[in-house]
Amino acid sequence: MLCKIALGNVRRASKDYLVYLLTLTLAVTVFYAFNTISLQVDIAGVTKQNAGMGETLGGLISGLTIFLGFVMGFLMVYANNFIMKRRKKEFGLYQVLGMSRGQVARIMALETFFVSLVSLVLGIILGVGLSQLMVFFTASLFKTQIADFHFFFSFGSFMLTVGCLVAIFLVTLVFNLRVVARTKIIDLMSASRRNENIKVRNPWISAVVFVVGLAAIIVAYARLLDQGLPYDGSPEGMQDFLITTVTVVIGTILFFFGLSGFLLKALQGARGMYWRGLNMVTMRQLAAKVNTVSFSMAMIAMILFLAITAVTAGMSLASVMNESVERGTPFDYTRVLVYFGPQSVEEENAYAEANGEPTRYAVASEPIDMIEASKSDTVNEGTADAHPFDLSQVAGGSVQVNVYDSTPRGADAPIVTLNQLCEETGMSMPSGVDATGTAELGLGVVRESEYNAYLRYRGMDEIDLGSDGYTIISDMGATLNDIYNAALSQGVEIDFNGHALRPVSDRVNENASAFQNAMFGMNTGTVVVPDAYVDEADLPLYMGYLMVDYADDITTEEGDAFIREHRTYAPITNDAGEIVAGWGSEATRTESYESVDSMNGLISYLAIYIGFVLVVACAAILTIQQLSGVADAGPNYRILSELGTPTSQIMHSTLVQQAIFFVFPLVIGVAHSCVALSVIIKLVQLFGGFAIGGAVGLTAVIFVVAYGGYFFVTYLMSKGIVGDAIRARHSL
Repeated sequence: MLCKIALGNVRRASKDYLVYLLTLTLAVTVFYAFNTISLQVDIAGVTKQNAGMGETLGGLISGLTIFLGFVMGFLMVYANNFIMKRRKKEFGLYQVLGMSRGQVARIMALETFFVSLVSLVLGIILGVGLSQLMVFFTASLFKTQIADFHFFFSFGSFMLTVGCLVAIFLVTLVFNLRVVARTKIIDLMSASRRNENIKVRNPWISAVVFVVGLAAIIVAYARLLDQGLPYDGSPEGMQDFLITTVTVVIGTILFFFGLSGFLLKALQGARGMYWRGLNMVTMRQLAAKVNTVSFSMAMIAMILFLAITAVTAGMSLASVMNESVERGTPFDYTRVLVYFGPQSVEEENAYAEANGEPTRYAVASEPIDMIEASKSDTVNEGTADAHPFDLSQVAGGSVQVNVYDSTPRGADAPIVTLNQLCEETGMSMPSGVDATGTAELGLGVVRESEYNAYLRYRGMDEIDLGSDGYTIISDMGATLNDIYNAALSQGVEIDFNGHALRPVSDRVNENASAFQNAMFGMNTGTVVVPDAYVDEADLPLYMGYLMVDYADDITTEEGDAFIREHRTYAPITNDAGEIVAGWGSEATRTESYESVDSMNGLISYLAIYIGFVLVVACAAILTIQQLSGVADAGPNYRILSELGTPTSQIMHSTLVQQAIFFVFPLVIGVAHSCVALSVIIKLVQLFGGFAIGGAVGLTAVIFVVAYGGYFFVTYLMSKGIVGDAIRARHSL
């Protein structure tokens, strides 16, 4: 009997359950589809390039799903509160007719179960279909080819999705049962007559609160733009950032708390508009909701800010890596050698002596031949196949560039620093650099002859510095290179150990600045000077870069296989047996591209997943708020209709209210994101160009589909509620 009543209630209250059903179905669809990522990357061929990518992405998505499941759970509680508010009188009537609270609770549980079951079935069907389509999206993200596409179903993803849905169901059920258990019958029967307790009525107070909130937001913006993000993690920086965050949150809450009153006061000043149509009714109803929706609207604005920033920044970062790897990976294989400086040598020798170790360190007096030094490494050591790591077996050509430290031996300060160039050009220090001490570090120095050898190797025109020329090379982004370009174009003169050097070019050649394969720029700034001045300044060696291209008869697969064989590294020593350097990073072109593809896929998946779910959550909350408000205002709409107000004007008033509630949080969220992204852009531009056009387009699509879709559903359902209210007769 109770089951039959519950089914009948679900059918009869289908309009009330629509938002609940839609949101839960979307959640199930997205949860299942995204959690099949481990199968998708396998079918898309990603695991052939990166064997651990499926497990990595799967683990991240699973953990994120559990977190988002909690978010959706409380969202569903909020959605169900709307349904409960609409049906309190019905539940009270059940008890008046003789049902016990336990029986009413079972009816509620059955209704929630039926709706959840339908959501699960629909969501899994849609999720299975979406997961098949996402295989092609996955292949495009990771730039792979689908060799064997076939239908798949993930039982693990299904169980995780069911688990999240069960958790949402239980949380919703607990809150519903509390309503029945704690609310008196008289309160249930008179729920539709209970009005909101309005504490703030004076529009002047609301206007002041609005202005204070807006001022707080502006102050927070100014602090963030001035101080930036706490890149160095210092206590002072974190404290300032916390103050900025608290300021913008409080400002956002006050902004929305006073918004309706401010609009009311502003519109009252324009009497012609205030008395036009139902504008007065519209503004009064907006003001009447100030106590219940101001905080939630502020939180929605902050969540939308997180969603917009996550999607835009994540997708743009992926774009930066794509562009940077194209410019920064010109060789089949690169290897880096790191030389020990005077201070490092002193510290290492002191440590060795204190521990009784015979090893000794020294500053290199001349560059190490990296091809020959590589032969000291042993491939497959301890096996019958052990042999030296001889790059000449696969190399068709190679070039080595040695970078010197710009601080001469025995000196305390470098010859040229980024800080000096900023002062000479009148430019400000890049965000994230001035707080790290990097500004005071000297730029690297390269001999003219070695740089010309590098240019010849790459098929580029050589440079001629003459007797007093210099140039700067860097493969970083615009934030840093703009400073170097300004120094070169303005003819900034540098004092190089007593020699006045002038630039011979007017801008950095970014395409001729990469010395190692990497997904981001790694050459933060190097000065190219005549050879004689390097010897005269007695500069210590800093880094060695070996760049290799495979021979014509060696395929990329064969060369990469040779490089990837297991090796044992030998110490780099001078003729006296003292260690002068250690091996740094090494990478093939294939590895660099695979790393970028993997990072792009990872970032894109997480950004889209987080962004979509958060947007759906915000849109659903707003939908539920507006439907609840329309239901509460039903008697008012009926009275307006009886007084002769056309239905079109009533619906226009409803549409305006809903547009304000949907648009204003979005506007504030977009404003917060613009300011935050302007700071993030400056940081990312250190490593490459930051183009947000494509990311903004993707973000717009997500909002049009999700946010705009919920707004459309809200208006359609509101039309039905208003129509029912207008047709209803007076209750006895």
